[in-house]
Amino acid sequence: MTGLALSGITRDFDHPAPRRVLNGIDLWIAKGEFVSLVGPSGAGKTTLLRIIAGLDAGYGGQLTWQGDRPRFGIVFQEPRLVPWLDILDNLLLVSGPQAANEARALLQAVELGGCEAALPGQLSGGMQRRAALARALLIKPDFLMLDEPLISLDTALAERMRGLLNEFWRTHRTTTLLITHNLSEAAALSSHILILSPTERRLVADCALPPPDPRLRDDPAVAAALEKLHRMTLTWPEPAAAPTLGRAG
Repeated sequence: MTGLALSGITRDFDHPAPRRVLNGIDLWIAKGEFVSLVGPSGAGKTTLLRIIAGLDAGYGGQLTWQGDRPRFGIVFQEPRLVPWLDILDNLLLVSGPQAANEARALLQAVELGGCEAALPGQLSGGMQRRAALARALLIKPDFLMLDEPLISLDTALAERMRGLLNEFWRTHRTTTLLITHNLSEAAALSSHILILSPTERRLVADCALPPPDPRLRDDPAVAAALEKLHRMTLTWPEPAAAPTLGRAG
């Protein structure tokens, strides 16, 4: 498990026009926490994830890991599966053949049992995302980052995948950062919900949520936190549609 501190993180882009995407992000994620970062499309959530993952070095400010730099598990909005490898081999690419049985078990857990020999292009967009989720969990990361991993799934399936994520976190206590526009999803999983303002380009709220774990949806403290957060987001634009990857599900 690994903790993370961000201090004064800024990020500017020059194209298509000069603009500041992140404007002084201060953030602390303790070891073993499950934190959600909420904001509308274009608010800078994915940019912040890329900075944390070491994929964007053009930022200002300071990023400090508590302990050694962690082993990452990342689920991007695009599944990023290798198109010429079957689904099982896509998972084993990050862990090696010795993990074949565990990979098959995870594919069962994300409801892709029987798809081991399928190529990514033979699966729907939602199925590809679930395969990417299984791949990220397989390596038992120190720091798990999830960028809208359930965005194209139907309601019942997304709920089951949230249950899987909660079970994985309770078992391994992996430090986790979930990026989502869905406040209810954030409240179902997180110990903290961070709000990234699309106008100020910085974090404007850190809402701590109470136990029990797994959290009860009818907990009055959760309901009060969600009401407060919903008021903050009333003027935000609607989230962009999920990337088109084929059939949903």
